[in-house]
Amino acid sequence: MPTWFAYTLIVLLIITSVLLTMLILLHRGKGGGLSSMFGGGVSSSLAGSSVAEKNLDRYTVLVGIVWFACIVGLGLWLRLQMSSGA
Repeated sequence: MPTWFAYTLIVLLIITSVLLTMLILLHRGKGGGLSSMFGGGVSSSLAGSSVAEKNLDRYTVLVGIVWFACIVGLGLWLRLQMSSGA
């Protein structure tokens, strides 16, 4: 695989790492958290969590999946580079 593939994955990994950190910090903890500062602690639905909190969960899972895919992709690229001797 070309080198630009690895650089693309590294840039994507850095971006998703920062996003994942920010999204995790926005989640509500036991005592409130940063999400209540930005409107995440608005009225609750019948399930006990707001729409903003559910969307935040979805975005966090999506970014986590992309982050994990970057890690696996870099590992596979490194394995191919080591086996080809380049």
